Amino acid sequence: MSLRTAEAAAPDAGVAASARSFWSRPVVRIVGGLLVPLALLGAWQIASVSGLVPAYRLPPPATVVTAAVEMAATGELWLHIAISVQRVLLGFLIGSLVGIGAAAIVGLTRAGDVLLSPTLAAIRAIPSLALVPLLLLWMGIGEDSKVTLIAIGAFFPVFTTVSIALRHVDVRLVEMGRSFSLRGWELFRTVQLPSVLPALVSGLRLGMAQSWLFLVASELLGAAMGLGFLLTISGQNGRVDRILMTIAILAILGALSNAILTLIEKRLLKRWT
Repeated sequence: MSLRTAEAAAPDAGVAASARSFWSRPVVRIVGGLLVPLALLGAWQIASVSGLVPAYRLPPPATVVTAAVEMAATGELWLHIAISVQRVLLGFLIGSLVGIGAAAIVGLTRAGDVLLSPTLAAIRAIPSLALVPLLLLWMGIGEDSKVTLIAIGAFFPVFTTVSIALRHVDVRLVEMGRSFSLRGWELFRTVQLPSVLPALVSGLRLGMAQSWLFLVASELLGAAMGLGFLLTISGQNGRVDRILMTIAILAILGALSNAILTLIEKRLLKRWT
């Protein structure tokens, strides 16, 4: 590259770096992330107030907020939220731990890959709603069936991402660990697991998102409390305001859980990489 070409490219590189620095600022990310929701909220308000969409189909945002305040004042809303969050956290924890264990077997051993991968791929293709009647028959309408379904939803993203990442761990790192007499669990814990940490956290984030999806599926049938149950009852009663309220709460809870996992990811990557 000639000196003139390098001088011409330098300003462009500086502009690109400045743009990246601008979009990386926390304030810019927060404000930028709020723009689309605020725009959607404004469009919702205009559509409902102007009569473009009938109020019985799309009530104004203020009506939805009023419904939330009324249910929160009686304590009913908090109870639904607490029960659903408890189910998600428990199912997510169980599914993630089992997913990591299965990923270690499949990703690190040829026998595990041959024996387990086809079966797990087939189970993964089963729609979540197809499992609901079976779990209800096997485990009843209690917490066990709901937590199990959520755990299944969290299992597969974690298993898939971690098992693939383990297959591509740098062989030189593994050999170095073995040279220090590391075997089995110690080798996995100290060498292989830190190597796949970014994939693990990505799998956990996907698993958490799946957990919220499977929560709604588990609570649509055979539940007496929870946000999915609230959706069902509100639909039967024609309470569109409560349906929109519940959807908004699910979106907020999903965003909060993803933000927490993102923060954990940054701390883990800073420590281990």
